[in-house]
Amino acid sequence: MKLAMLSPIAWRTPPRHHRPWGFYQILSDMPDHKVKRINVYPGRRLSYQRHFLRSEHWYVVKGCAVATKNGQEIELTSGKAIDLPVESWHRIRNPADENLVFIEIQTGDYFGEDDIERVEDDYGRV
Repeated sequence: MKLAMLSPIAWRTPPRHHRPWGFYQILSDMPDHKVKRINVYPGRRLSYQRHFLRSEHWYVVKGCAVATKNGQEIELTSGKAIDLPVESWHRIRNPADENLVFIEIQTGDYFGEDDIERVEDDYGRV
């Protein structure tokens, strides 16, 4: 396929959804899955949370991370991944001095931001 034949929409960068810990971009949003590219700033972490209607798979693209799954800390580096089943408590933090980038693949019945139960949050969202 020639590049000139691609629609200009194929070259657009997805908008950034900013949060106190960094930002995410939605790469795919379909009825059976959602895919996000998540960027976590150095020294920041997401809330300790769980979901009732979706599971997640995290794949580290750049940097290093400490993922917490049901109280257990797991170190992840570029090329490593972790699965987070429905109702598992989880969070990710960036212990390094460069941005952490990972891909989150959500599967399940619902992908809205309101399917989050937080028990701990550095930014007062509990």
